Amino acid sequence: MKGTSIASGRSHSCRGNSVAKTTIDLTNTLSGELGAQLRERVGMLPNVASERTKHLRGRVSGAKAVTSVCCYCAVGCSTLAYVSDDGKLLDVEGNPDSPINAGHLCPKGSALFGLTVNDQRWTTVKYRAPYSDRYEERPLSWALERIAQLAKATREQTFRREWTNAEGKTQCVNHTLGIASLGGATFGVEENYMLGKLMHSLGVVSIENQARI
Repeated sequence: MKGTSIASGRSHSCRGNSVAKTTIDLTNTLSGELGAQLRERVGMLPNVASERTKHLRGRVSGAKAVTSVCCYCAVGCSTLAYVSDDGKLLDVEGNPDSPINAGHLCPKGSALFGLTVNDQRWTTVKYRAPYSDRYEERPLSWALERIAQLAKATREQTFRREWTNAEGKTQCVNHTLGIASLGGATFGVEENYMLGKLMHSLGVVSIENQARI
């Protein structure tokens, strides 16, 4: 068929430029105004976009990308949290500028958006009393006060100022073995510093951070 080029894996000359034909351009068989109109819409030229397609925008179009860290393991993969102008989280993706994960996320990290934006996620304090079979909602201030009171009571019950070794030698220790501290992987340097200062001031010996495990 005259004017028709069929893909054959070879290069064909097209207006002086060597290009590889991969489709059959049937519009070349038509001449005149009809052929010109078809070549603008079909064949090897880009198809025209509809009015609806022209106005479509991506979910994160115009959103602010906030650098964050994955909340799961100790690898510390960097993420980009896309936030709208009204503070709504739109999406979470891997940060391509991170030397740790280079934009990649594991299956758990890829599900961060579903973890955050989830109507099944608890957003209030749940308390289950000893021997109880159900949770009760309590204010955050109540939970913080209870944690502080229990930590204080445990420290007073288990705090030792001196310790005598097997040889009968007494040493000043000022510590408690009744409390242990385990920091989270998403803690920054400042947060870990404050946690360490708090635990050391209480005399806690068992101090660890999940980022080191």
